[in-house]
Amino acid sequence: MIEFNDLKAQYRSVKASVDARIQAVLDHGQYIMGPEVAELEGKLAAYTGAKHCIGVASGTEALLIALMALGIGRGDEVITTSATFVATVEVIALVGATPVFVDIDPATSTIDPQAVKAAIGDKTRAIIAVSLYGQCADMDTLNAMAAPRGIAVIEDGAQSFGSTYKGRRSGNTCAIGCTSFFPAKPLGCYGDGGAIFCHDDALAQVCREIRIHGQSRRFHHTRVGVGGRLDTIQAAVLLAKLEIFDDEIARRQAFGARYLAAFAGHNLLELPMISADRTSVWGYFALKSPNRAAILDALAAAGVPSGVHYPEPMHLQPAYKDKCRVAGSMTETDRWSAQVFSLPMHAYLTDDVQDRVIAAVLAGAGSA
Repeated sequence: MIEFNDLKAQYRSVKASVDARIQAVLDHGQYIMGPEVAELEGKLAAYTGAKHCIGVASGTEALLIALMALGIGRGDEVITTSATFVATVEVIALVGATPVFVDIDPATSTIDPQAVKAAIGDKTRAIIAVSLYGQCADMDTLNAMAAPRGIAVIEDGAQSFGSTYKGRRSGNTCAIGCTSFFPAKPLGCYGDGGAIFCHDDALAQVCREIRIHGQSRRFHHTRVGVGGRLDTIQAAVLLAKLEIFDDEIARRQAFGARYLAAFAGHNLLELPMISADRTSVWGYFALKSPNRAAILDALAAAGVPSGVHYPEPMHLQPAYKDKCRVAGSMTETDRWSAQVFSLPMHAYLTDDVQDRVIAAVLAGAGSA
């Protein structure tokens, strides 16, 4: 059986370390904010190069806490992409701000900086750039246009932890980096988890207070907060997986390169472009085709799992289409949602399995 993301194989490779780490938590019994949380925060900060890492309950909580810490709320606008998972957008709505959607760069499927520039207005308080499928957006261009206007740039790096942008790690490319440790992510735990990264001491302290119900010390609440803590067992799992993470990234990148080589030049397959100044951890291997339906049928017939990430852009979702503002054309976003599909991608693929996937895609794609 072909796995879309083989977490069982991964567990077998790191079982001894995961089991020992979990057993240590069971032995000391500090299930909330135990020592593993602080240990993980230190190691993740060092890994990314950020001064601060704040472990939180999920990638969604990371984004929500970031917006709350920046004081963004009713009357404010946050520019982002409609080509994303709903978490990016729901946190904007939850703080009372208005999502402003702009189009994507068709080559990378990340937010188009020129569309962002055209959308900036008097109410713009932040830009959330989504590092979709494992590659960072053009962060320096976004930072350069945002800084003079006092606009915060937030990276939604839920799919890109471990990737690089001009030599810097995802999470350390702008004012606040956020990531997810959902099990299927490049670095995933065995439940929900996430992290916030930043350099600003005051901002980090605000995030830490918000994640524990807004308290600066026990039972003393200085601000409105949430129950957003990363639990100790999930931190323990992540510490074990961090030991093999760089090797897994290398394997994912090798499989990504193999897919790219196999599909290169096919006139009905549009491949993701990895910019020369970036690397991808291939959170998903997603490509586009006008023959998507036939390809998905061919994959299913061959016993190959696939996905569509994501079939309906956020500006058309019932919950948000009346609560957002669309700035400019969404031509590329609409085409992306109609054509995108995802193939099995994880560090435990084999060449034989990947060859079966490739053959099914090519059979379904046909030729023009």
